[in-house]
Amino acid sequence: MTRFFAATSALTLCIASAAVADAPAKADVLANYANIAEAKYDDSLIAAKKLQAAVNALIENPSDATLNSARAAWLAARVPYQQTEVYRFGNAIVDDWEGKVNAWPLDEGLIDYVDASYGGPSDENEFAVLNVIANPSFELSGEAVDASEITPELLAETLHEADGIEANVATGYHAIEFLLWGQDLNGHGTGAGNRPWSDYAQGDDCTGGNCDRRAQYLSAATDLLVSDLEWMAAQWQDGGAARAALAENEAAGISAILTGMGSLSYGETAGERMRLGVMLNDPEEEHSCFADNTHNDHYYNGVGIQNVYLGTYTRIDGTPISGASLSDLVIASDPALDTEMKMKLANTMLALGLMKSTAEAGFAYDQMLERGNAGGEALIMGGVNGLVDQTKTIERIVTALELDQIEFEGSDSLDNPDAVFQ
Repeated sequence: MTRFFAATSALTLCIASAAVADAPAKADVLANYANIAEAKYDDSLIAAKKLQAAVNALIENPSDATLNSARAAWLAARVPYQQTEVYRFGNAIVDDWEGKVNAWPLDEGLIDYVDASYGGPSDENEFAVLNVIANPSFELSGEAVDASEITPELLAETLHEADGIEANVATGYHAIEFLLWGQDLNGHGTGAGNRPWSDYAQGDDCTGGNCDRRAQYLSAATDLLVSDLEWMAAQWQDGGAARAALAENEAAGISAILTGMGSLSYGETAGERMRLGVMLNDPEEEHSCFADNTHNDHYYNGVGIQNVYLGTYTRIDGTPISGASLSDLVIASDPALDTEMKMKLANTMLALGLMKSTAEAGFAYDQMLERGNAGGEALIMGGVNGLVDQTKTIERIVTALELDQIEFEGSDSLDNPDAVFQ
């Protein structure tokens, strides 16, 4: 579902403000936006390579220590990547690619063993418990598949979204997450997934069966993540396709920035990732349900929206990047509106920060989702309300900058709640 915001429909502030600064060149704003994208995807790649090294260490020497190191590397890799999601929606090249690396939710039974409570094949997905790790051959869409060797090509070209079913997620961060943590069988109780290190052990120490093939899958998925991020990082470098697309039409480029901000704020994060989970009271509606990392996913989405508006980003090595920003454009048109946007972004980050710190103190996101937990719902809805409220100001910015109509992603959970239960 989408929401349409016409540039001619939003109201302006009652208090007229004279422009107090010269507007930066749109080309400079777009160049800085692309520079930040390049840095974020490069940071994501650097972090993924560290994850790759940790995964290789786990496979070579399975132990509690190497498993925990791989988990820590996965958590660290999510920090820069989640800040890139603001480049979705407005940049077609990102949208066309994103499902390879961050698709969710997934039917994890496609990949590996699952608890009996998970169930079996369904009318919606006959491959929900395929368990390719345990099955070196199977039939897919009437064709025999040789999976005797689990390779990046098998995952990307055969298994991922097999039979056209989106829940058949075979690649990306969340497939790796499942292989590191396993299922979270705690419901709304304390604890994340608890896959033992011995699921990667060899010989008689192997648990879960097929440890060699599980290691193959984890290695292939991690290698594929690195290669996918290498490709996207290159698209934002000088001469890259993503950077070139922005330069084709400056007004369309500015609209792309706002489309990403508004869609990630409203329909994607506030709606599909947060409000929907509150309505369903379902711990499976966590974005990172195996690792209990959802609070960080939402928080760093918020950071990404804020730093794109402000035109600033600090790299994982501490190097700051800044330049002409959307904020500078708005200041030149309507300083009061820029102040409003900055305040709303700050308020959203306060709400998401409270949710994050509370989760880190022991009140996990899946516990917040439990029916009747008023405190947990208030924490999540604080973030939802902040994201929705800042989207209203993004709508006003579209008008202030005299842009054409912009399409923002919507969500039934926000736009038509009754439909969620139909």
